[in-house]
Amino acid sequence: MKNDLFDLSNDVAVVIGGTGTLGGGMADALAAYGAKIAVLGRSEERGAARVKEIEAAGGTAMFHAADAMDPVSLATARDAINAKLGPVSILVSAAGGNRPDATLPPGSDFCKLPTDAWNAVFDLNLVGGALLPAQVFGETMLQQARGSIINIASMAGMIPLSRVVAYSAAKAAVLNLTQFLAREWATKGVRVNAISPGFFPAEQNKALLFKEDGTYTERGGQIIGHTPMARFGTADELAGAVVWLAAQKASSFVTGQNIVVDGGFISTTI
Repeated sequence: MKNDLFDLSNDVAVVIGGTGTLGGGMADALAAYGAKIAVLGRSEERGAARVKEIEAAGGTAMFHAADAMDPVSLATARDAINAKLGPVSILVSAAGGNRPDATLPPGSDFCKLPTDAWNAVFDLNLVGGALLPAQVFGETMLQQARGSIINIASMAGMIPLSRVVAYSAAKAAVLNLTQFLAREWATKGVRVNAISPGFFPAEQNKALLFKEDGTYTERGGQIIGHTPMARFGTADELAGAVVWLAAQKASSFVTGQNIVVDGGFISTTI
C-alpha cells in the first residue's frame, strides 16, 4: 500500500526568503515531496539559481521578485503564482534578520539602543516576516478553506539571548501572532504553526560564529558549549519539520505549535 502521508503533489508552496540558506533548504524539501514551489525574494540571481536547482532535481518551481514589507508587492506575486502554478496552499514565511545597530555588544548601554534600529528589526521580522504574508496569502487559503502557514521564528524568541535584544523580541512576537492566527483560523481550514531554528550558520551570522580559518569565534564556542549535540545545525535538518507541518495528512490536527530545532540548546537554558 502506498504511504502518501507526506505527499504534497497537490500543493503549491510559497517560500518567502527562499533565496537564503535556510529558506532555500526548506523550498528544496517541499519540492522533493511533490509541491510546486514559488520562491519569493529580492535577489533575482539567487532566486533563479534556487529554481534551477529544484528543477534539476525533477521539481516544479518559479521565482517572483517580492518585498515582504510591501503588501502590494506580495499581492502581485500571489496573483502571478496563482496564474502559473495554481492557488497557494502552503506558505513558509522565512524573511527576517538582524542589524548591527540593533545589537548590544558586551558592556554596551541598552538605554542608548536607537529606536529606529529597533523598529527596523521588529518590522522586518514581525511585519514582513509573518504579518503581511499571512494577510495576503491567508486570504486565498481562507477562500479555499485549506492551507498551512509556517512562520520561521527562532529559539531566540523563547529566551532573551544576549546582544540580539530587538531580534529576540520580534521573534517572540512572531510566536504570539502564530498562536493568535491558529486560534482564529482553526475552524476555517487553515493551520498556523512556527518552526524555531537554533543556531544554523548562514550568510548573516557566519562571521559571528566562525573565524576566517574556520575555527569558532568566542561567541561560536560559547554557543557550542551550550548545545548538547555540540555542533551547529545544517539547512537540511529543517526539512522534516517543514514537510510535516505542510502535509495535511501528516499534521491535520496540529496548529498553534512551535517546533524547536536547535540541537538541544533550549534544554540547557530553561
